[in-house]
Amino acid sequence: MPHSILALQLASTISVKFAGMNTRAEAFERLVQIMDELREKCPWDKKQTIHSLRQMTLEESYELVDAITENDWKSIREELGDLLLHIVFYSKIASEENRFGIEDVVNGISQKLIDRHPHIYGDVEVQNDEDVKRNWEKLKIREGKQSILSGIPKTLPSLIKAMRLQEKAKQVGFEWENKEQVWEKVKEEENELQAAIEENDHIKIEEEFGDLVFSLVNFARFLNIDAENALEVTNKKFITRFSRMEAQAMASGKNLNEMSLQEMDSIWNQIKRNKA
Repeated sequence: MPHSILALQLASTISVKFAGMNTRAEAFERLVQIMDELREKCPWDKKQTIHSLRQMTLEESYELVDAITENDWKSIREELGDLLLHIVFYSKIASEENRFGIEDVVNGISQKLIDRHPHIYGDVEVQNDEDVKRNWEKLKIREGKQSILSGIPKTLPSLIKAMRLQEKAKQVGFEWENKEQVWEKVKEEENELQAAIEENDHIKIEEEFGDLVFSLVNFARFLNIDAENALEVTNKKFITRFSRMEAQAMASGKNLNEMSLQEMDSIWNQIKRNKA
């Protein structure tokens, strides 16, 4: 291929690449400018603080999680936008307090990614994703973390926190060798819970129940299942089936509180057979 044609193709590729980058930069800058205007002119936006936004940020996060569970890409895009708005909003408030700006947030995470990926931006060699995770935890310790378990939010939902604790412990080798060993631990915890129930010791029952759930979360990891998502899928399935049971009861002129457990169970099993 003549050098002139190759040069033209290369120039065209570079031009397209940087055009895309400019589009992203312009889109982000537009959002930042809108936030500046809203903060100046909108009574509601002017009133917000990092504390008033906190609960709304949690809600937006869970709405994104719902969209991901439903594999709803349209909603995922929308909810990502809502979260991005919150990030820009917090950064705007911080800049007003002379704490930091959005550019500090972006530059900070960019530098962290470079520092935490020496196998890409340095001379460290890795064989697989597990090596990457182990290096990540070692780097965080070097950065001043006091424990391998540091960094897990205290307010994280307990089921997710259990998964994160186990994943972090795994990075230093504190892990079962196979799923059969984990299942034996599940059965052991089940027996201990049953013993506590027979003793009628409420405090011990709660403790042993927690141990059983923790071991089940561990087993889910060995099955490559997200325990939190698995439970949410079951929650949604229960809601669907229960709602259909209510509808069928109403169609027959009855309310659920007027029906026996056997009658409700019969409708429930019919709905299950229909794969609802």
